[in-house]
Amino acid sequence: MKLFRNKRLRKFSFRLLVVMVIFFGVKLTIDHGEEEDGLLDAASIFYFSTAFFLVMLTWEIHDWSVKRELKRPKSLDLNASLRTLGIGLLFLAPVAAIIYYLGLYQLDDLCQIPTEDKALQFRVDWMRAMLLGFAIMLFNLLYFSGKQKKDLELKMNELQNEVLTSKYKSLKNQISPHFLFNSLNTLTSLMYEDRDLASDFVSRLASTYRYILDNKEEDVVSLEKELNFLDSFIFMMNVRHTDSIVIKTEIGVDVTAYAIPTLSLQMLVENAMKHNYFSVERPMHIKVYTVGKLALVVENTLRKRETKESSTRLGIKNIKKRYAFHTRQEVTVEQNENIFRVTMPLLDRGALNRPILSVS
Repeated sequence: MKLFRNKRLRKFSFRLLVVMVIFFGVKLTIDHGEEEDGLLDAASIFYFSTAFFLVMLTWEIHDWSVKRELKRPKSLDLNASLRTLGIGLLFLAPVAAIIYYLGLYQLDDLCQIPTEDKALQFRVDWMRAMLLGFAIMLFNLLYFSGKQKKDLELKMNELQNEVLTSKYKSLKNQISPHFLFNSLNTLTSLMYEDRDLASDFVSRLASTYRYILDNKEEDVVSLEKELNFLDSFIFMMNVRHTDSIVIKTEIGVDVTAYAIPTLSLQMLVENAMKHNYFSVERPMHIKVYTVGKLALVVENTLRKRETKESSTRLGIKNIKKRYAFHTRQEVTVEQNENIFRVTMPLLDRGALNRPILSVS
């Protein structure tokens, strides 16, 4: 029983069984005349060997072509399936022709295939091989298609579980007690220094948390909403870090027509502040701008803080995962000596109502 746990052995055994079925099917269609030598006559041995070789060859070539297609983005669609069938038949046709030509014309004394018309027998044998090979490849395609469907269902379940975790982590990590504590601490100072500014600060802080509560169940929001939220966030950061941070936005698209993952802009701005040194003498510049109608870019001056622990980039990984649920376009990260830049694809507004992208 342990032997059949080996995947290769199981595959070989199954294919050998298919060869036996094909051989007996072929044998029943061959007229041996009145002489019946059983399974050990030369013609039977020739047809069994032929069936074994052609089945194994066709199956292996088709396996190779299918696995090659599975590595491509579109995987096993109709065109890919037709390509695999074409490749298999292109290999099978000449090989089968050579084998049956040799058996009937060059090695006829050895193979002893009883026939009155070799040309007709050649055509029959060759067509039979092509039809059987085609049937084997169709069966193989059904197997791989079923396997692919099962794998996709498992992956989709994993993605759906992951998106729930991602939403939770996004809110937990980005709107942290640390942020609230700093905001309240700033507000306390403002109450003694500038009550009008303190009033504005409270209003912006309230709108920030209202946005979070209103969109806590949404993984994607309109670009308009996210920029309005960012505006409040920028106001509070400017109050907290007067003249130390300069944040500019240059948006050249209709903000109502596009969408992005919730809190992604705030996440990137906070990351820039967290991992870089800035002061009144050397302020940090953060710029949020669009590239045509394709992408939204957040870039900042790079002056890394000296810390014992290297950055885990969990925030960016979080954004990349969330984008993967809605588009195959990737979030890109660029870094040089002076600039750190994150480019995020702009999602069309349909993403607000569209279910999570299925992998295909």
